Amino acid sequence: MRASRRAVLGGAAATFAAWPSRLLAASDPKVADLVVRNANVHTVDPSAARAEAFAVRDGRFIAVGTNDSMDGLIGKGTEVYDAKRMAVVPGFIDCHLHPDGETLLYEVLVGNPFEVELVTIESIVGKLRERAAKTPPGQWVEGFFYDDTKVKDGRLITRADLDRVSADHPVAVYHRGGHTSFYNSKAFELAGITKNTPQPFGGTFDRDSSGELNGRVTDNAQELLWKVGKRPDYSETEKLRRAKAGLAHLSRQFARYGLTSVHHEGGNFSALLEVRRDGELHHRVSYEPEQPMIDSMIANGWRTGFGDEWIRLGATSEHTVDGSFSERTMSIRAGYPGRKPPYYGNITTTQEDLDAWVERVWRAGIQPNCHTNGDTAIDMYLKSLERARRLFPKPDVRPKFTHATLADAGLIARMKAIDAVPAPFTSYAFYNPDKFKFYGEALMQHIMPYRSYLDAGIKVAAGCDFSPGPFAPLLGIQGMVTRTGWNGETWGANQRISVAEALRVYTWNGAYNSHEEHLKGSIAAGKLADFVVLGDDPLAVDPSRLKDIEIVRTVVGGRTTYAA
Repeated sequence: MRASRRAVLGGAAATFAAWPSRLLAASDPKVADLVVRNANVHTVDPSAARAEAFAVRDGRFIAVGTNDSMDGLIGKGTEVYDAKRMAVVPGFIDCHLHPDGETLLYEVLVGNPFEVELVTIESIVGKLRERAAKTPPGQWVEGFFYDDTKVKDGRLITRADLDRVSADHPVAVYHRGGHTSFYNSKAFELAGITKNTPQPFGGTFDRDSSGELNGRVTDNAQELLWKVGKRPDYSETEKLRRAKAGLAHLSRQFARYGLTSVHHEGGNFSALLEVRRDGELHHRVSYEPEQPMIDSMIANGWRTGFGDEWIRLGATSEHTVDGSFSERTMSIRAGYPGRKPPYYGNITTTQEDLDAWVERVWRAGIQPNCHTNGDTAIDMYLKSLERARRLFPKPDVRPKFTHATLADAGLIARMKAIDAVPAPFTSYAFYNPDKFKFYGEALMQHIMPYRSYLDAGIKVAAGCDFSPGPFAPLLGIQGMVTRTGWNGETWGANQRISVAEALRVYTWNGAYNSHEEHLKGSIAAGKLADFVVLGDDPLAVDPSRLKDIEIVRTVVGGRTTYAA
C-alpha cells in the first residue's frame, strides 16, 4: 500500500509561526547546494526537535529552521526541494546486517527475503531439483532463506524430503537464521556422519524418534558438513565481479528502504572499496572485520574508527557465543519451556576462550562485538568485558552486544555500567511472532527488551540481522512500537516503545553505536546530510500502518540515492 504524500499536520502554519526564527547555521556566507522547504522535519535533535526547512552544502547540513530563514542561502545554483509538508527524518541506521547480495543474485531462494510469504516443502524440493539438473554430480545443491515457520506444511523439512532432490548431489537447505541447516543422505555420507556420531561441542545432529538422522544440524555441528563436497571453482577475477555485483545490488535495496548507514558484518572488503570507487555505493558503511582481518588490524595498529565518512572500520564482526533466537538454539539459563529432556540451547565457546578473545581486541583499541542471544551468553560476555575493563581500563569503549535478546534487570544494569551498546532484532516482532510460542509470554516479556534498555538509560540501537530478518526500517519500527506480528499475535507488550523513541533508536542511537554521533544520526547544522522523505508522518499515522509508509526519497550526503 502506498501512503499518501499529502500534508499530515493540521494547522501547520500556526505551528511553524510559533517556532523561534533563529537560524542554526554555519558562519560561511556561501549559498547552499540544496534547500528543502515546506517540510515536517523530525530532527532527532533535542535542542530543536522540529523544523520546516534546512539547507545543505558540501554534503552537510548548514542550517535548520524555518522557510524564511533559508532565503539568504538560496542562490542561482541552489536546488530547492518543496517537500509539500511531507515528513523528513534522519537517514536510518542499521547496526547489524550481513551484506550478502551474492546470494540474492545467484543462489536458489526457497523463501522470501523481504516479506512474509508462506511456501510449501514441495516448492522447495522443486526449485532444488531444477538446480540439481544443471549441476555436476558431487557438487552442492543449496537453497537459501528457508524459514521453518513460513511453511504451509506445518513441519520441518527433513532428510527424506531432500533425498527426493538428488541421490548424486549433497543437498543443503539453510535456515535464514544462519544457525541451522538441513541435509540429504548424500551430504551426511560425504561427511562421515551417522546416527552413532557423537554430538559435537556447541551443536547437534538432530535425530527422529527412532534415532535416525532427521537432516537438521545446528550451530557448530554444521562445520563438519561445510568441509565436504564440491563447489564451483571461480577465478579470483570472477569472485571479485560477483562480490561487487552483490554489494551494488544490496546497496540499491538499502536506499529503496531508507537506509543511509549500515554496519556490514564482514564481507569482501576489496569489493566494497571498488563499488565505492565505481560510484555504486549508496550507503555509508561501518565495516566489522572478521578473521584474518582482525589479526592484520592488530599487527598494523589499526583501530576502530579508521577510515572516512563513507567506509570506516567499526567494531569486530560478531564473535559467536551462543545459538539462534529464531531457530530456538540460543542459550537460556532456565531452559526452554516444556522441553523434555531439558534443553538449555547451545553455547559455542568457553569462558576461558572468550576472556582471551575480548582481552586481545580490547587491548588493541578495537571495539569488541559478540553475538549474544540468550541470558547465559550475555552473562559470559559481560564477565569477559568486566575482566578486561578491570585489568586494562580504557575510556569510551562502548562494547557492542549483537542481538542481546534475552536480558533481565540484573544483566541490563551490568550493561549500563560499562556503557554497552546493544543492537537487538528489529523486524522480528512483526516477522517472527509464529516462533514466540516456543518461548512463552513469561520469557517474551524479557526478549528484545527495548523498553527495559531505554528505561535503564542504555543507548540501544537497531540491528535487523538480515538475512535472518527483513531490513525495512519502518517494518522494524512498527514491530518495536506495537509488538504485534503479521498474524495478529502480540507478545511482550511491556517492551513497547513510542514511535519517537523508535526513530531515535534507528538514527542517533545507531550513530552512537559506532562512535559517530558527532557526524550523523540527527538533522543538525554541521552533520552529514543524510535524510529520508516519507509519504506520511510516522508520529501521526496508526502504528499498524507504519510499515506501509512510502519511502519517497533517500538522500546521502545531499545526493539522492533513491526516488520513488
